[in-house]
Amino acid sequence: MDLVAPVVVEPLRRRRCSECHQGPLERMVVEFNSPVCLHCADLGHLVFLRRGDTALTRRAREGSSLWAVVVRHNRRRTRYERQGLLVEEAALVRAEEACLADAEARARRRARDAARRAERDARVTAELEAEILRLFPSCPVERAAEIAAHASEKGSGRVGRTAAGRALDRGAVTAAVRASVRHVDTEYDTLLMRGVPRHQARTRVAPAIEAVLRAWRRT
Repeated sequence: MDLVAPVVVEPLRRRRCSECHQGPLERMVVEFNSPVCLHCADLGHLVFLRRGDTALTRRAREGSSLWAVVVRHNRRRTRYERQGLLVEEAALVRAEEACLADAEARARRRARDAARRAERDARVTAELEAEILRLFPSCPVERAAEIAAHASEKGSGRVGRTAAGRALDRGAVTAAVRASVRHVDTEYDTLLMRGVPRHQARTRVAPAIEAVLRAWRRT
């Protein structure tokens, strides 16, 4: 049999209970076109749960033997809109505890996932550094570490985060080293600040870049 939940209204104007005459009423039930307070309607023991948390609402509703829908009239839209539920306090407590347990489980899972990603990222950076030193054995070790860390920075879109970079493709690794040399060991950045077009600036510093790469390739 389908359940029909009581409907509780949040009145837009001051109303008093037609039975006990208490008021103004924050929430009421309409019986025979008359306002009735929650206590007179036998709903006074329920607590309000505002809408918004779907999981909490579902659990509280399922765990409450008596619950009611709370609505308010929207004059602009000319319709009643749900504001939340009235549920048994014990059911709400149980629902909150269940949701908290879920949240803690999700937090632990996120922590584990973050640790795995950090381990994977550290491995990618270490492998990239080793490949840089293999291709450029005379590159200073601290510089190779700097290039590898920069190229594999998470979310950067740089060479180390690409498929080719993770596969230690020779061209991709060399591109990362070349980019570092361009910015650190040449006047490229200064030329750009002087207004030299990028392609012209690259052409002007290309010999200096190749000189550094040749020196680093020597064993």
